[in-house]
Amino acid sequence: MSEMILRDAMSKALREALDQDERVFLMGEDIGAYGGAYAVTKGFLEEYGEERIRDTPISESVFVGAGAGAAMIGMRPIVEVMTINFTLVAIDQIVNHAAKLSYMSNGQFKVPLILRTVTGGGGQLAATHSQSFENWYASVPGLKVVVPATPYDALGLFRASRKDNNPIIFAEHAMLYRVRGEVPDEYYEIPLGKARIAQEGSDVTLIAYSGMVKVAEEAAEIFYRNNISAEVIDLRTLSPLDLETLVNSVKKTSRAVVIEETWKTGGFSASIASDIQEAAFDFLDGPVLRINGPDVPAPYAKNLEQLMIPKASWIVDQVKYNFGL
Repeated sequence: MSEMILRDAMSKALREALDQDERVFLMGEDIGAYGGAYAVTKGFLEEYGEERIRDTPISESVFVGAGAGAAMIGMRPIVEVMTINFTLVAIDQIVNHAAKLSYMSNGQFKVPLILRTVTGGGGQLAATHSQSFENWYASVPGLKVVVPATPYDALGLFRASRKDNNPIIFAEHAMLYRVRGEVPDEYYEIPLGKARIAQEGSDVTLIAYSGMVKVAEEAAEIFYRNNISAEVIDLRTLSPLDLETLVNSVKKTSRAVVIEETWKTGGFSASIASDIQEAAFDFLDGPVLRINGPDVPAPYAKNLEQLMIPKASWIVDQVKYNFGL
């Protein structure tokens, strides 16, 4: 067992992919000579060369489309878009092409494309660089969406993603790269579509993903100090969604809270809340609560930005108000 930060877990995952499969190559902005905007690919260009580590122009629509095309002819491209905000420039290639080519060709083409990107706020990068769009992509049939919260999950989920023949949005939260955790030395994988029970509990279910898992765990600790037992579930993937684990937990606790960093309007938390309501209505002792950021652009000022990112205190206050715990 080794301890590492999430950034190093991702570097390990990418090196494994390059070492084990000659069809794999990396492509994206500043991933080569610069070493990656978040230093994940530092040293890769010198180690693997320009054929497999390809720096691209600032043209997301071009290199994401090229990645989809390469995947169609048998390569296993890993395309990095510097932030999920920039995927909007390539949304036609992602949603209208990569996600649908297998279906529209009746399976004659596969698109095993992994699109690595960085999501979330908290880094004072202002309104157009601090957004979370993984919830949008989770609504698109044909795409899989992976949202790791720990180094262990980042490595295990990426290994599973490499074996999948569908296009995958692999969204890494910008503020989690320095998160530490234990990672087994022996090989392991984490199947897509299987949530993690981060903490068991009996009074309320807290459902989160990516950067909000830590927030949910902080809320659970506050609850524990007040003799309230909270179960924390890390979704790991938004598509496929492990609804079974969520429903089983809610049947036990009778209360559910979905925590998500992005805006409440249109948030994926709404879909999860609806699914729980339909599948476990008779077990609920109250409404399925949604804790999201407010519907405003991210401010640049640090003090203002922090006011729009969900906190553990938001969860605690809503649970007390709505459930009387």
